[in-house]
Amino acid sequence: MLFNNILTHYGLTATDYTVTPFGSGLINGTWKISQHQQPRYILQQINTTVFKHPQDIAQNIRNLGDYLQQHYPDYLFAGALPAITGEDLYTDDENHYYRLFPFIANSHSVEVVHTPQQAFEAARQFARFTHLLRHFDTSRLKITIPQFHDLQLRYQQFNEAFKKGNPERITTAAGLITYLQQQAHLVQTYEHIKNNPGYRLRVIHHDTKISNVLFDDNDKGLCVIDMDTVMPGYFISDVGDMMRTYLSPANEEEKDVHKITVRDDFFTAIATGYLGELKQELSEAEKSQFVYAGQFMIYMQALRFLTDYLNNDVYYGARYEGHNFIRAQNQAMLLQQYLAKEDLFNNIITTI
Repeated sequence: MLFNNILTHYGLTATDYTVTPFGSGLINGTWKISQHQQPRYILQQINTTVFKHPQDIAQNIRNLGDYLQQHYPDYLFAGALPAITGEDLYTDDENHYYRLFPFIANSHSVEVVHTPQQAFEAARQFARFTHLLRHFDTSRLKITIPQFHDLQLRYQQFNEAFKKGNPERITTAAGLITYLQQQAHLVQTYEHIKNNPGYRLRVIHHDTKISNVLFDDNDKGLCVIDMDTVMPGYFISDVGDMMRTYLSPANEEEKDVHKITVRDDFFTAIATGYLGELKQELSEAEKSQFVYAGQFMIYMQALRFLTDYLNNDVYYGARYEGHNFIRAQNQAMLLQQYLAKEDLFNNIITTI
């Protein structure tokens, strides 16, 4: 890759910098730009297979950054730097889109949640982001991935795959298919939320994995990053994604479902961190579905993995035979573990 040409378009002399791959993200290409062994910038190439309209992402981030600068100038917002043309993106001759971010000094990210305190800090940062943007007009946000967290759509796709997918795989997954069909009441709850004015569309991050939070040297949260999926949405998307990815010590790739457990103290940490920032903003209807948020996201991901397995792995791909079936079993077990603690978790919410 000709990094020289890219950096030149940001007014940087390429010979002054070293470029190395950075992070573990699976969507965009990401590199660390260092000078004298010190990180200075983060360079990204936007994946246009996933994000069809990169300019929409750039416009969203610019509008959010302008709003926060005007109303909350002390908030650390990791927006893109302009190219020398003044544009937020640089486009090369092959129609690849790049952007450059400043590297936030004395910050770090983590790939796995190790402590309830990390879960608390992350939840607080995602809630703070939504809270600060509570008066931002969500109609100004472009939809970067249409119907990204539409559970009704994901259930329809699952049903279609069950009817038209690989017959051999349908037979193999028969027990799991039945279990997920039995949880269809979760789709009905989602439809109720969409049609109830007590649930407000807000500025939602939609990708609340722990690596999308920057921490300081004392493991205190600084800000959220990676705002490509920031769109209008319901709070259950952000809370649910944290429940799905923080609660179990085993991630979605774990083959041994007996290692999948739901940690009560991590649930409490997420709820305390999130509600500490947003409790006064949420309606009573919204607060009543806080625990449902985890069910919503875990179930949706189980559906998506199994749908892809039945459709011969056309979306996620597979590193080995049955990969997406294993992932779907993993998420189904996580859902079972989570549902078993519904009453406990609702009781915890009442104490926060």
